[in-house]
Amino acid sequence: MLLTELKEKKINDLCKIAKEYSINNFSRIKKMDLIFKILQAETEKKGYMFSEGILEIMAEGFGFLRTGGYLPGENDIYISPSQIRRFNLSIGDLVSGQVRPPKEGERYYALLKIEAVNHEDPELSKERLDF
Repeated sequence: MLLTELKEKKINDLCKIAKEYSINNFSRIKKMDLIFKILQAETEKKGYMFSEGILEIMAEGFGFLRTGGYLPGENDIYISPSQIRRFNLSIGDLVSGQVRPPKEGERYYALLKIEAVNHEDPELSKERLDF
């Protein structure tokens, strides 16, 4: 299910989906938080992990999602230069998506699929103006 589809749903519909994914205490959380819990549950059901972080772009063109704040850490997630270009990502963007563990010879988890940029559909980030 896409972020845009979930955002269009009413809270009652989201609660039904949350029940299907066995999400607990969903009645006490904000709509956007519930949407991300649903995305996380759906991603994990497919065998992947769901994570988000603040993007730092390196001079070489690739980036890392900093999951523990703005400082580098062991749980950072690699994001490829092609994803950065494709979605017109900028330093400081909050990026969420499906993550895979490191393959043999790799040091970092890697972002497989971008689900949201700054809590919006990633397609919207393509249209942003640089300032």
